[in-house]
Amino acid sequence: MEDNNILNPELIPGNVAAEDELHHVNNPVAGIKPIVKKYLSKPISAEQKNNKFYFSDGDAKVEITVVTDEIIRVRLAPHGVFLDEFSYAVPKLEKKVSVFGLHEHEGEFVVYTNIVNCHVRKQDFFISFSDNQNHVTSSDAVPMHWEENIKFGGYYVYCTKDCHAEESFFGMGDKPTEFNLRGKRLKNWNTDAYSFAWNQDPLYRSIPFYISLNEGIAHGIFFDNTFRAEFDFGAEDPTKTSFWAEGGELQYYYIHGPHMMDVVKRYHLITGTHPMPPMWALGYHQCRWSYYPESKVRMVTKTFRERKIPCDGIYLDIDYMDGYRCFTWNRKYFPDPKKMIKELSEQGFKTVVIIDPGIRVDDNYSVFKEGKENKYFCRRCDDYFMEGHVWPGRCQFPDFTNPEVREWWGNLFEELVQLGVAGVWNDMNEPAVFGTGSFPDDVRHQYDGHRGSHRKAHNIYGMQMVRATYEGLRKIMKNKRPFTITRAGYAGVQRFSSVWTGDNVASWEHLQLGNIMCQRLSISGVSFCGTDIGGFSGEPDGELFTRWIQFGTFSPFMRAHSAGDTKEREPWSFDEPYTSINRKFIELRYRLMPYFYSAFWEHHRYGFPILRPVVLQEQAEFSNHFRQDEFTYGDKILICPVLAPGQKSRKVYLPKGKWYDFWTHELVEGGKEVVVATPLETMPVFVKAGSIIPEYPVMQYVGEKEIDEVKMNVYYSDIEVNSFIFEDYGETFAYEQDIYLEKKFVVRGKDSKLTIQQSMEGLYTPRYENYKINIIGLPFKPKKIIADNNEIKDFKIAADKTIQFKLRKNFMQLIIS
Repeated sequence: MEDNNILNPELIPGNVAAEDELHHVNNPVAGIKPIVKKYLSKPISAEQKNNKFYFSDGDAKVEITVVTDEIIRVRLAPHGVFLDEFSYAVPKLEKKVSVFGLHEHEGEFVVYTNIVNCHVRKQDFFISFSDNQNHVTSSDAVPMHWEENIKFGGYYVYCTKDCHAEESFFGMGDKPTEFNLRGKRLKNWNTDAYSFAWNQDPLYRSIPFYISLNEGIAHGIFFDNTFRAEFDFGAEDPTKTSFWAEGGELQYYYIHGPHMMDVVKRYHLITGTHPMPPMWALGYHQCRWSYYPESKVRMVTKTFRERKIPCDGIYLDIDYMDGYRCFTWNRKYFPDPKKMIKELSEQGFKTVVIIDPGIRVDDNYSVFKEGKENKYFCRRCDDYFMEGHVWPGRCQFPDFTNPEVREWWGNLFEELVQLGVAGVWNDMNEPAVFGTGSFPDDVRHQYDGHRGSHRKAHNIYGMQMVRATYEGLRKIMKNKRPFTITRAGYAGVQRFSSVWTGDNVASWEHLQLGNIMCQRLSISGVSFCGTDIGGFSGEPDGELFTRWIQFGTFSPFMRAHSAGDTKEREPWSFDEPYTSINRKFIELRYRLMPYFYSAFWEHHRYGFPILRPVVLQEQAEFSNHFRQDEFTYGDKILICPVLAPGQKSRKVYLPKGKWYDFWTHELVEGGKEVVVATPLETMPVFVKAGSIIPEYPVMQYVGEKEIDEVKMNVYYSDIEVNSFIFEDYGETFAYEQDIYLEKKFVVRGKDSKLTIQQSMEGLYTPRYENYKINIIGLPFKPKKIIADNNEIKDFKIAADKTIQFKLRKNFMQLIIS
C-alpha cells in the first residue's frame, strides 16, 4: 500500500534529495531504484575558477582543466564530488598557458585556448574537441556515463567517442598485436604472462594512452585511471571507440597534435621522460636464469673478452641469493661477491642483480624482521598480512605506495652498492604470486595518503617498486647515474626505469612481435626498451639468434636472456658464421654509441621518442598506417629487421627524401618501397641524406679507451639538413647543472660545393681534439677544403670514394669545393 503522505518530488522547487523521495513508513526499501548506467543530462550551469571550468547537470559535475594550449583534461564526478587530485603518472600538473577562456553560445559552451577548443553541447552534454580551424578531431558518441559499484563503492566509468571509417589507433604500451590497433579490444591489468602469444592480452604493463590519426590529424587520449580498464577501438561497433574502468574517476587528457610527434612530445610533457642513463647501459648486456656459481660467471665474462665480443653488463638472476631472499648472497655459489664484482669491473663488466618484491616470512631474516616491525607489508581488509608463495616460499610484500616504505626499500640497496653492484633488475612486480596470479582485490594500500584497495593499486605496484629502487640507488650512489629495469609498470614509469618486453619465445613470430612492441612502447612514453634477444623460452637456431642480435643492435636496450631449461644463449653459442656476424653487429652498436646517446638526450630533454615508426614520420600516407617493420632510431638511421628464415631479400619502405644504404653508400630515392638484399651477414640499414653520424672506435666496453678523435660520417645532401650531437661525462648528473655540450650541424650541398656549419652550446669540454671527417656521396671531386678560412691540404679519397681528413673539433664552418 502506498503512503499518501509521501511528498511529490515534482512539487518541490529544484527537486529534493533521493533519501527524501524514498521515505516510506512501512517498507523502507520500496522505491529504491535498480542499479543502471546513468548518463550526463543537459548542462544547466557553468563556472570558471582560474584554468578550471565546471559544468553541471544539477547532480553530476564535469571539470575541464586547461593545462597547455594543446592539452585539456576532463574529469567527471557522478554526484558532484571529485576525488583528491593525485596521480602517479602525472607528478605535478602545471598550468602552462596564458590565453584561455569560456564562450557561451546558443547551443554550446566552448572552453578555448589559442590552439584547441573543448565544446560542451547544451542539449545532451556531449563533449568534443576542435582545432583553431574549427576542425572537429574528437567527439563523444554518447554522453559520459557511470554505474554504481555496490560491492566496492564508487563507480564503473565509461567514455565512448565517435570512430571514423579511416581512423587509426596507436600506442597502449606493449600489446603483442599489430601496430595499428584499429578493430582491437584491449585490457589494462598488469599480468605475469610467461611465453605470451600473439594477441594475448593483458601483459606486464598498463599504459592507458593512445594516439588517434584521422584525416591527417593526430590527437592523443590519456585515460589516467589505475583500475582494471578496457579499450575498444571499433571492435564491437566500428563507429565507436570506448574506454572504461572498474573504479576510480573518469579522467582523461585530450592531447592535440596535429602531428603524431607533437602528441608524443606533449604526453611526455605531463608524464615525464627517461633520465639520462649511464652510457654503459646502452652497451650489450648478457643475462641468463641463472649464471651461477661464480666460476660460471667468470667463464662467461672471460669468453667475451677472449673472443673480443663487446659487453658491458652481466646479470645475476635469483640463484645468487640465499634461499631466494632479496638482498642476500648464496655464499656457497658466491663466497666473496665484493671481490668478484671488483674483478669483473676491472675487466669492464657492470654487475646487475635481480630483486623481487616477495620477502620471505622468516624472523631470522633481517629484511623481513624490519618490515614486520615497522608494518611495511601489505595487509588484507581484515588486517591480516597479505601472504603468497613466490620463489622464496611463503612471502609478504612491501606496500610501495607508502612513501615511508619506499624510503626504507631504497636504503636496503646500501650494501649491494658498497659491493659494487651497478644496476638493479626488478622482476615479478605485476605483482606475480604463484597459484593465485596476483594479490587479492581486498589488499589495502596507503597510496601516498590517498588510500585504496589492490583494485586501485595493482597497475602501479611495479612502478612504485622500481621508483623506490631508483630513488634509493640515486641517493646512495651520490652523483652516479643508477641503472634500473622493471618488468611491470604504468604510465610515467619511464621516469624511473627501462623495460623489456617480458618472457618471450624463441620464434620468428616473437622476433616480429618484439619489433612491433618496441616501436609501440617508444611512442607510448617508454623509449628505453628492448626484448630478450633470442627468446626467453624455447630454442632458437643460429639464424634466428643472429637476426635477433641484428634487431637488438638497434633497440635502445640490448640484452640477451634465456631460461635455465634452455641451451646456453651467448653470441658464440652457435659457432661460425654466426659468432662473427654477431660480433660485427655488437661492434656496430659500440661504434654508433655517440649517435644512440644523442638520440637518448633528444628524448630526455625534448620529449622525442627514440624509435620512430614510419607512420610517425609520414602520417598523411594512409598506407603507412599499416607499416610495422621499418622504423628509425632517432631521425637519421632507418632499420628494417629481417623477420623470416632464409630471407635473401626483402622490401623496405623509405620515407620521402634521399637515403644512403649504410653498407654500400648507394643513394636511393625515398617515398617508395625498394628491394634490398638480405644475406645473413647484413640487414637493411639506411641513413638519411645530409646526416652527420658520429662514430667511436670499437671498444670491448664503454670507457675502455680514451677517445682521441671522433669520426664524423657526413652524408652529402643537395638540400639543407640539420644534425645534432650530445656529449657529457656519460655517468654523472652534471648534465642537470648544464654541464654538457649540444652540437648542431647544418649541411648544405650544391653541385660543386658542400658547406658544413657547427654551433655549440653548453659547459662541457670533451677531451679529444679532432674530428676524423668522412664525406660520403660527394658528387664532385674536391679541389679545395677550407675550415674557418684555413685551407686543409692533407685529405685523401679512399677506395670507397669517401673523402677523408682531420679537423679541429671546434671548427665553425667547413667549405668543400
